[in-house]
Amino acid sequence: MADKNENKTYSSWELLKRFSPYLFRYKGMLVFDLFCASLTTVCDIVLPRIMHFLTDSAMNNPAVLTINRILELAGIYIILRLTDAIAYYYMSSRGHIMGVYIETDMRSDAFSHLERLSDNFFANNKIGQIMSRISNDLFDITEFSHHFPEEMFIALIKIVVSFAILCRANVLLTVIIFACLPIMVIVSIKLNHRFRVATKAQRVQIGELNSRVEDSLLGNKVIKAFGAEEHELDKFDKGNQKFKEIKISRYYAMANYNMSTRLFDGLMYSVTILAGGMFLIYGKITAADLVAYILYVQSLIATIRRIVEFAEQFQSGITGIERFFEMLDSPIDIMDKKNATELTVTDGEIRFDDVTFEYPDDGNRVLEHLNLTVRPGENLALVGESGGGKTTLASLIPRFYEVSAGSILIDGQKITDVTLKSLRNNIGIVQQDVYLFSGTVYDNIAYGDFTATPEQIREAARMAGADEFINELKDGYDSYVGERGVKLSGGQKQRIAIARVFLKNPKILLLDEATSALDTESELLIERSLKDLSVGRTTITIAHRLSTIKNSDRIIVLGRKGIEEEGTHDQLLANRKTYYRLWNGIDAE
Repeated sequence: MADKNENKTYSSWELLKRFSPYLFRYKGMLVFDLFCASLTTVCDIVLPRIMHFLTDSAMNNPAVLTINRILELAGIYIILRLTDAIAYYYMSSRGHIMGVYIETDMRSDAFSHLERLSDNFFANNKIGQIMSRISNDLFDITEFSHHFPEEMFIALIKIVVSFAILCRANVLLTVIIFACLPIMVIVSIKLNHRFRVATKAQRVQIGELNSRVEDSLLGNKVIKAFGAEEHELDKFDKGNQKFKEIKISRYYAMANYNMSTRLFDGLMYSVTILAGGMFLIYGKITAADLVAYILYVQSLIATIRRIVEFAEQFQSGITGIERFFEMLDSPIDIMDKKNATELTVTDGEIRFDDVTFEYPDDGNRVLEHLNLTVRPGENLALVGESGGGKTTLASLIPRFYEVSAGSILIDGQKITDVTLKSLRNNIGIVQQDVYLFSGTVYDNIAYGDFTATPEQIREAARMAGADEFINELKDGYDSYVGERGVKLSGGQKQRIAIARVFLKNPKILLLDEATSALDTESELLIERSLKDLSVGRTTITIAHRLSTIKNSDRIIVLGRKGIEEEGTHDQLLANRKTYYRLWNGIDAE
């Protein structure tokens, strides 16, 4: 993410250690899965012993090889194969299902953490990258979750059992063959690191591509309006080409890794043939033992190949886990104190006590030593040139951002000492940029109070002046608004957003250009409704169109140096200073 965790390096061991609680949450399924994995190794371990017995008997004691004995051995092997099939069925079904459970848990934790992050996080991270982390990355963890313990467990059993059995035949030959393994492990670890770096780079770039596509699709109308299709296509092609190059380098890294393991395969077979043949010539090993040796080495090499083939899946899984924990390690800047209390709003007084604020990512200071008291039930308007801190000041009240110094109090209670839920439950917000969720009109208004009845929702819409146009829609309140409310006009979206606040019925109102997208008739209707709603409630209105706030109880003019003026509309005009210039369009931006 775009924070201090972006360049943090996680070791595979650290990632596995942090991942283990998710895995052990389903330890019953895991244990039985590993038990089934052990059953699938029995055939590979028993077959060389059967071949050893047949070869040794044929050469040294043919009378032992009766029809009944052969049928007995074949029957045992068939039973083992049936057991292997049943065990493998469980591993393929329940093992994957365990992975799905783990993926679901991790996605829930990721989403829960994202919901608690501040606005600063989302201002510095692309949605496409975030989506990639909670979708594509976690898909790979499903496979990783059960294949990793299975493959490691099977490899451990085969290596330990094979070593023990082969030592009984010839210790020196066994030591020579197994001496190749540490060299193979060291080389594999080094090549594996390159593979992992390439895999992570691929994940980051696919996130960038997702962000590019999302940005272009959401801005489709703007692109067409400016005839910028070629420009967008060029930007996409550059990102797409970069993704191609990263993916090619990843496959080169994978090829190097696979080539090294095949070379070591050949080395182990060569050692077996050379040393085994020499030991056979000098009578240090029997022909039956050499046959068993070759079969065990073949089984061992097959196991190593499975691990190598699993390496790609391992890297995808461990990279997904790494990106998951990078996101989970993004600090939650704003949270409840340990002993936070519930906010009780009686009068609705808001006091800014020597408040300073600067954005934590770039140190841009917006407010400095601000002192301001909004009286209970007062309708306060904030005006001023862009960049004066109007929206920032309003965003500090519900703690979308944390003050850098000083404190904000509501009815004498510091907002940092109360729970976020109780704080925000007492504040109604209509933002300049209206956001409607994909769903129906009814669903979007109900966001103000999920326990509201249909009649309460209709009443809120009537108070917001939205009931009439909603009833004219094809499906009325059940009409689908489209993604981000794309099927509605700006004014319609604004009125639905205002209806949400009417339904919430809060003690404090924050209106950020609440009527900016409305026509004159709708604006008058909404202003009348907002005036009724603000009676007995503390209201802060942010305005660029000064005509919408001229009847406010008090107007604050914010500038680069803080509060420049305050008073009523008439008083500020009489002063003939900043507000006067803004009202008359003199030197205004």
